[in-house]
This record gives sequence, structure tokens and C-alpha cells, in this order.
Amino acid sequence: MTMDRYDRQILAELQDNAAIPVAELAEKVGLTSTPCWRRVQKLEDSGVIRKRVALLDPARLNVGVTVFVSIRTNQHNAKWLKAFHGLVASIPEVTEFYRMAGDTDYLLRVVVPDIAAYDRVYKKLIHGAELADVSSSFAMEQIKYTTALPLDYA
Repeated sequence: MTMDRYDRQILAELQDNAAIPVAELAEKVGLTSTPCWRRVQKLEDSGVIRKRVALLDPARLNVGVTVFVSIRTNQHNAKWLKAFHGLVASIPEVTEFYRMAGDTDYLLRVVVPDIAAYDRVYKKLIHGAELADVSSSFAMEQIKYTTALPLDYA
């Protein structure tokens, strides 16, 4: 999909506030409501906009502790992979899950209220899958966090 400056402006505004009314969005990007709405629909239909969500405050929901979990395994077959993906998907505290290149096979971002809650997640992981190594790092301070993607490359 080819994007112009209007599309990028629309995306920038929606990344800041997905609940913005179409009329207000159109005014901010310099379009009238109908063409702006059509562009939003096109961005949604093409999959550029995957979904619109509310961002919640982890501390107010008592999940203010972030743990990055590096996992290595000696299992590299489709059956294990499917089972491991299913296991991780079933753990709500895992908010991000990546297959990596390099020394770490998988990287997870886990949010929990405290170390005891993380220990329960850890036990689910080690009981549910054959893992060679699990290394956990607790975030001390969040310095930058954004869900907004850079739009200069679009």
C-alpha cells in the first residue's frame, strides 16, 4: 500500500488517540470527514491498522513489575514449537513473545505484581516445556515506552 502524508498524519494521530472522532481527525490532518473516514477504512482493510485498543496503567492494575525472560532450548522441532507456543499463549502475564536469533531462542516480556507471582509464571514455563536455560531480568525503571511506530519509513 502506498501512503502519502495524509495517511501518515492519520496514523500519527490515531497512534496518539485511537478514539478521536473522525471530524476532529479530519480537521487535524487537513481533510474533510468523508475522505478522512475512507482513508481510515482503507488503512484498516489493508491491515496497516490491525486494531484499536486502550492502553492501561500497569501499576494501577497491580502488574507494575516487568520481567524479561530469555529462554534457550535444545528442542528445535515442529511438535515442541507448537506445544511451547501454546503454553506461552496460555499465560496472561506474558505480554510479548519473540523468537530470536543469536544465543537466546525466545524472549518474553512478563508483567506481574511481585517476585512471587513471577515465580508462579516461571514454574508454569519449566513444568510445561523442556527448556535448556531460563534467565530472568527484572526491570528497575522504565525509561522509554511507546506503542507508537515510526512512520518515516512508510
